[in-house]
Amino acid sequence: MYILRGVKTVDGGPVDLTIEGETIASLAPAPPAVAAGPIPAGAVVIPGDGLLVLPAFVDIHIHLDKAFVRDELPDTDGTLEGAIRAMRDRKARYTSDDVAARASRLIRSSVTAGATRIRTHVDIDAAARLVALEGTRRAAAECADLCDVQIVAFPQEGVVRDPQARRLMERAVELGVDAVGGMPHWEADPAAQREHVRFCFDLAAAADLDVDMHVDETDDAGVRTLEMVVDEAIARGWEGRVTVGHVCSLAGADEAYAARVIRKCWEASVNVIANPATNLILQGRGDRGLIRRGLTRVAEFRAAGVNLCFGQDNVSDGFCPFGRGDMLEIAFLAAHAAHLTSRRDLDYALRGVTEAPARVWGLRDYGVRPGVRADLMCFRAASWEEALRLQNPPELVFFKGRPVARSAVTTVVGTAPVLAGLRGDGGEERRGSEGGAADDGWTDAPSRRST
Repeated sequence: MYILRGVKTVDGGPVDLTIEGETIASLAPAPPAVAAGPIPAGAVVIPGDGLLVLPAFVDIHIHLDKAFVRDELPDTDGTLEGAIRAMRDRKARYTSDDVAARASRLIRSSVTAGATRIRTHVDIDAAARLVALEGTRRAAAECADLCDVQIVAFPQEGVVRDPQARRLMERAVELGVDAVGGMPHWEADPAAQREHVRFCFDLAAAADLDVDMHVDETDDAGVRTLEMVVDEAIARGWEGRVTVGHVCSLAGADEAYAARVIRKCWEASVNVIANPATNLILQGRGDRGLIRRGLTRVAEFRAAGVNLCFGQDNVSDGFCPFGRGDMLEIAFLAAHAAHLTSRRDLDYALRGVTEAPARVWGLRDYGVRPGVRADLMCFRAASWEEALRLQNPPELVFFKGRPVARSAVTTVVGTAPVLAGLRGDGGEERRGSEGGAADDGWTDAPSRRST
């Protein structure tokens, strides 16, 4: 049993939050210290003064298999096509051990940053074959005590352009994945794009899997596979089981098309995922003067009631040189790029990395309330807005009711205390951790842990 004593929630506080097993057992107003009752035998009390408790992040769009290969690649022109071309040779040299090691590293980094559920797209094509899938599945199994991982089979090179991908995708589904991906806009023409969409839906329907596609990640406003995907979902009765990522071209599309397809997304309960970090970098490369931000129409989807999320996407690969699986950073970038600045806007940014992706995942036991699974994180901040502004990592991360990551940030100002800390003669040096269960150092006494 863990008792988080006197923590704040986004709705107020302070409260005492009790975890029993994997579940939040209770959430009650925190009594004054002098009135606190006896500590149950075996309970670990965590003083929560100044800690804000939030549900753990859900990263609903990332590429674990591609992570941390940036330094091995030639420089590219910064476009999507250039990134795909640069990655192709590296994917051909994938080994299961190589993919597993890099994917595990990113999972642990993500957990340290507060994510305990990750949905990853894994390349299935002639270059990657099934090696990326094998390595990612190994990483997910190795990190199963830290994080839940869902895998999307992703034919990035197309299924018409890359005929081998059809057989490989079918085999990937046989081996076991959680959703069927796609990238129809990468095909050569609308007929091939429709064939791509039909193939992916056929494969998903046969295996009773959800669909999660990369859609219209291009500046070309004439590319409109989003409507193809939504129409296919409606025709097949697949409402509520389809997710589309990126949808960048919609930002430049005419208003009539945009309004029509956004309304269809709402009618079909299609989820939309914007990926600000990668698309701020990739999109608008050909623009001069006013350069597009690369995001889809966040405000219009929000106004229409469409479930919209924000994802990490790429980390130190051919598509993006940055990233660490930090959804706090992604929310920060989304707030800038999508003009989310009012208190209601910033609440929306929080939902975009918590409740909205939890809905895509199909979670019912999510949040900070009694009876749900205790996947939580604690920030040293007065509010979500302050946590977003400061960009410090969560001090504690819980997965299935257990602390799995602990970080600390200390700033010392002034020559004497800085030198003392460097010499180790009385100053104290504190460092952030990176993923994994840690010896928490807490006792069953209600004392503050050292700072």
